[in-house]
Amino acid sequence: MRRVLLPHEIADDPAPAGGVIRDYAGRSMGTSWSVRLVAAPDAATRAVCDQLQAGLQQQLDVIVAEMSHWEPESDLGRFNRAPNDSWHSLPPAFFDVLSFAIEVGRASGGAYDPTAGSLVNLWGFGPWGRFDQPDFVPPSAEEVVIARAQLAARPVRLRRDGRKALQPGGVQLDLSAVAKGYSVDRLSYYLKTQGFAHHLVEVGGELRGAGFKPDGQPWWVMLEQVGDAARDVGVPDQLVLALHGLAVATSGDYRRYFDWDGQRYSHTIDPRSGLPIANDLASVTVVHAQCMAADAWSTALTVLGSHDGLRLAELQGLAARFVARRPDGGFTETMSTHFRGMLDA
Repeated sequence: MRRVLLPHEIADDPAPAGGVIRDYAGRSMGTSWSVRLVAAPDAATRAVCDQLQAGLQQQLDVIVAEMSHWEPESDLGRFNRAPNDSWHSLPPAFFDVLSFAIEVGRASGGAYDPTAGSLVNLWGFGPWGRFDQPDFVPPSAEEVVIARAQLAARPVRLRRDGRKALQPGGVQLDLSAVAKGYSVDRLSYYLKTQGFAHHLVEVGGELRGAGFKPDGQPWWVMLEQVGDAARDVGVPDQLVLALHGLAVATSGDYRRYFDWDGQRYSHTIDPRSGLPIANDLASVTVVHAQCMAADAWSTALTVLGSHDGLRLAELQGLAARFVARRPDGGFTETMSTHFRGMLDA
């Protein structure tokens, strides 16, 4: 048995007659990416395939060059090192992604903050002072208080005229909770411009699908489970989604963390407290038309926890699924109205 989630709208544009599936893959942003697309027989030549592989990789390379906090010479890296009170013109995509991330931060009451990279670095989840290094020590309460105070005192400001951002001094941008989703959207857009309207894009486990496969089926994907959560909550083992004009992203505390003195510290930092989250959530999945939005919102809802996260998901009209840990070690599943409305009854 399985539960099935279906999009509310189905396009009537069929895959190319006699189309064949072609696969592409590579590495970027410290993770893997993959693309499956439907190509007409005359568009499946070796030259076309090689050109498309290079084009897809180039799209991702541009994103890294603009928005990576791991690359010191990226546009973001240079912004993070810029002098106090200096304005900087950002590349259009960088500016748009940062603007969207800041909007999600405001709408979530600060549960997500793309300008809180200093806190992420402090807890060893940034590009230096890593938690997996032998000399790492978690920050003291005083260090966290100081970092939060500095963050609150001098916020980043944006000017749409000229796409400029103010470095108030010491702010460390970190777009890791939105750039991966944006990269999925960008690859999907690029494929459409190249004439491949039917495709499935994946970057680091986040996905977006468009159109159909040659057999007329949508791109079916299985949503992530946390251990034996599905069996524990008494539901079928599989929860599958038809990715037709939709994207999906999942955030979870089981992905990256470290243990210190018997306590587990998640890589997801709550900017409001400056501490790793310690709520009941094991994972949050968001389904959205844009992967960038699914990416950012899944992080914000994870920080908020199952109760406040579900409430905000309802207010924002988000299709979200929450898997929370129970005190007895089991799991409980809850869904927003929009997510439940996608279930095939």
